[in-house]
Amino acid sequence: MAELKKKLKNLPTDPGVYLHKDAKGKIIYVGKAKSLRNRVRQYFQSGKGKGRKTNRLMKLIADFEFIVVDTEAEALVLEANLIKKHKPRYNVMLKDDKQYPHLKITNEAFPKVVITRKILKDGAKYHGPFLPASLARKTLNVINRTFQLRTCTIEIDGKLPRPCLEYHLKRCLGPCVKDLCDPEEYGQAVEDAVLFLQGKNRELSRELEKRMWQYSENHNFELAAKFRDMSKTVIALDNDNQKMATKPDRDIDIFGYYREADTPRIALQLFTMREGKIVGRREFFWEDLDKDNFDPSEFLGEVLAQYYTTDYVPLEINVPVNFEDRKILEKILTERRGRRVNIRVPKRGQKRHLVSLVETNAKIAFEQRFRVLKPDMEKVLGDMQEILELPYFPERIDSFDISNIQGAENVAGIVAFENGKPNRAQYRRYKIKTIEGQDDFGSMNEAVFRRYRRAVEENTPLPNLIFIDGGKGQLSAAAAAMRELDLEAIPLVGLVKPPRKHNEISHLLVKGREDQPVEFEPTSPVFRLVQQIRDETHRVAVQYHRKRREMRDFTSELTAIPGIGQKRKMKLLKFFGSIERIANTGPDELAELIGRKAAEEVVDHFERQRQLAEGSNE
Repeated sequence: MAELKKKLKNLPTDPGVYLHKDAKGKIIYVGKAKSLRNRVRQYFQSGKGKGRKTNRLMKLIADFEFIVVDTEAEALVLEANLIKKHKPRYNVMLKDDKQYPHLKITNEAFPKVVITRKILKDGAKYHGPFLPASLARKTLNVINRTFQLRTCTIEIDGKLPRPCLEYHLKRCLGPCVKDLCDPEEYGQAVEDAVLFLQGKNRELSRELEKRMWQYSENHNFELAAKFRDMSKTVIALDNDNQKMATKPDRDIDIFGYYREADTPRIALQLFTMREGKIVGRREFFWEDLDKDNFDPSEFLGEVLAQYYTTDYVPLEINVPVNFEDRKILEKILTERRGRRVNIRVPKRGQKRHLVSLVETNAKIAFEQRFRVLKPDMEKVLGDMQEILELPYFPERIDSFDISNIQGAENVAGIVAFENGKPNRAQYRRYKIKTIEGQDDFGSMNEAVFRRYRRAVEENTPLPNLIFIDGGKGQLSAAAAAMRELDLEAIPLVGLVKPPRKHNEISHLLVKGREDQPVEFEPTSPVFRLVQQIRDETHRVAVQYHRKRREMRDFTSELTAIPGIGQKRKMKLLKFFGSIERIANTGPDELAELIGRKAAEEVVDHFERQRQLAEGSNE
């Protein structure tokens, strides 16, 4: 305590950031101050007017650190970054820290386009952000359909003997096969996609028309028709459908919140307005605020500082209440944007009406979140597509699981979910035929191959995503089966269990990106859906395994009875269905089915079994 008093006495009066720690040295609160000495000392002074949560914090403070900076603006930025890094228990945390989705053109010899929320320094080209998030999915589908860039995760070396199904559906140029597409042709398709993403539709259309006439003059009418159709598509998808946040003349973010009195819960909504239209919305929720001492202006100031440390900065931000650091934050955001950014608190007129509209939506979101209503499944699946960086919206998901006991009665269970709901007509149960003993990898390979070989032969719809219950080994086995069927373009995702916890999921592994495990918040709707699909697959596999085991036991029990051959065994199996029912049936009823002599043998067999059981219990 003497050491703490000494630190308090020697605190500087400069602006800066302080970090409170508990007895274990864990950071429990991060704050900023115009004067570190005045602000930090307040936590060690008794007095009324502090809320319950603040009082709890004060009792836990065992030590603190501080960082001196030159200006309040630097303190505000540093505070937000440290809160995001350390996630202190007593700070207002912006828990949904997802960024807007971007489209990423990968840095590969034969690039592909994927949705991502992370912008890395990896040499790739990023376009966006897209508002709303669904626009990113729609744009990706247009790119895949129009420019035919690959969607698979395999290494492209041109050595494959034949292309996959995507090529035959005219959704890929087929760079995996040497004679189908050369690097120059594929590179031109990538450049076209870049022009499209930059919004240069007119320029792209003229270039496509130019190629159309060139191929026409050379009497290559098939390619001429292709570029004619592409030109028409690009024009049709011009400015009306492209509202990307990177090219507005005027863009505004509007915040509103709703909180019920005397509760620690709050819902915050953000509406994004681009080119005069509301084109996006984001939601944030808290359940642990200080209900006795809630300060709207302090809450909003902390949230905005955290949100705009990494996210896109609009030219104008409208908020329902003023906050202390508004002018400082304006200055920081103006420097980041390179143009004047205004944070306004409208009191009347159209902008006040818009803030009220956002507050109304925040109230609805509050009701939906805390009254446990069902989530919007389209949004959940859309989030899944972005998190897993899938090429297509996961309208149909298939899931595989293997079940056995030490290699005995090896079976596979397969379920199908469409638009987030189980489609039991597409469920399948397989007895593994080619694998002996406990070989989950080989069993998974057989199950996946059998399931989709028939689908390919019968030209039935294929899934957009496949879950594999297991880690890298099962994922590789499934991928080998898909490669043999030329279905590499369908994404495979492994559901990995934590050690000794077979009913849980620790993380996901996406085939082709196994070194980047995907983790979820356990309470997120996407994770709950993944868990639901996994549990249903496990149920189907285990249920079928038990049935097979019961059939085995049933068969072996009957085979041990003299006079019971294959035909009589099948009659008993079909009529009674269980050993217990046969054991409790009299000879007259059995005789009607299998004859008197065989019936007496069955009755005698189970009578001996009962006598042995009674003797063992004496």
